[in-house]
Amino acid sequence: MQQVETKAPRRSRLIADLAMLAVVGLVLVAALAAGGVTLYRQFYGPSAFVVRYLDLLSEGRAADALQVPGVAIDRETLEVAGIGATASEALLRTTALSPLTDVEVVSEKPDGDKTAVTVSYKAAGHAGTTTFTVEQDGWAGVTPNWRFTTSPLAVVELTLRGADQFAVNGFEMDRRQVSSAGAEAAPLDPLPMLVFTPGLYSVTVDTPISTSEGAGVLADTPLATTPVDVQTEPTADFVEVVQQRVEEFLTECTTQEVLQPTACPFGLEVYNRLASLPKWSIATQPQVSVVPDGGQWKIPPTDAVAHVEVEIQSLFDGSVEPVSEDVEFQVNGSITILPDGKVSIRVGSPDDEPTG
Repeated sequence: MQQVETKAPRRSRLIADLAMLAVVGLVLVAALAAGGVTLYRQFYGPSAFVVRYLDLLSEGRAADALQVPGVAIDRETLEVAGIGATASEALLRTTALSPLTDVEVVSEKPDGDKTAVTVSYKAAGHAGTTTFTVEQDGWAGVTPNWRFTTSPLAVVELTLRGADQFAVNGFEMDRRQVSSAGAEAAPLDPLPMLVFTPGLYSVTVDTPISTSEGAGVLADTPLATTPVDVQTEPTADFVEVVQQRVEEFLTECTTQEVLQPTACPFGLEVYNRLASLPKWSIATQPQVSVVPDGGQWKIPPTDAVAHVEVEIQSLFDGSVEPVSEDVEFQVNGSITILPDGKVSIRVGSPDDEPTG
């Protein structure tokens, strides 16, 4: 008996195979699409652009970071942002950068043609977050280019009291090099300095005259101005020099053989005639201190004692009486740091203009 071959089972298997291939194809397409999205985000998207900028800062490549599109800024844009056009660029260098680690993208939010990218990080160990705004800047083949729409630079505005030399993150600077006024810079003129964001900037002072602990500021907002006010303290060596100068000044005053030494903080009043020239000495030298006075220093009123030996002749009967008397007085003074770095100390009394 002859068997008749049917094609129904083959057709069913073919349909099943084609369906399976279609499912596999869809899975592959989905995987490729997902991989493409991941690849785009990691290497070509706005977040990747921001992370590359932060990587440059992490690696201390300040010059390369300035070349990232949208970072460098012109003076007109600074003025529009409320930042003085004279802000110094001295800190836009590798030696002024602080360590930047643990950079992670927190969010990426498109807003029209712009995208807000928020990142978290640690700047010199201090945790922070910053939001950058970027936009597409043409194409490089089939991949997009990006640029910052708001420059990630910011300004630290330093007011430094009692010193002209200071360091930022260990990079040593001088007020007269940073200020647009140069050598004419006033002691309390704020010093605006451009910095990269994000970054921790620590201001320290360590000079023979003054010192201060680090005053740190985290610059985490693009085109923002952060004021920093640093009050220094006099060094022990500086106070010792001031003490020596005051003692020398008072000792010089004692060489004047008059009852009221000129431009000196002590004297004696008598209403009779002198029978001998007065002989002055300092019985107790003042123990001076040095305290801040705006952008300079001063010597607050300090007690001291002078001693005078003199013979006084009475106008009434002509008798001569020896006088040996301690004269209490107070001394103060002003201390000015001159443009050449020298110190001017003017000594006086609390009731008079300092002299000396």
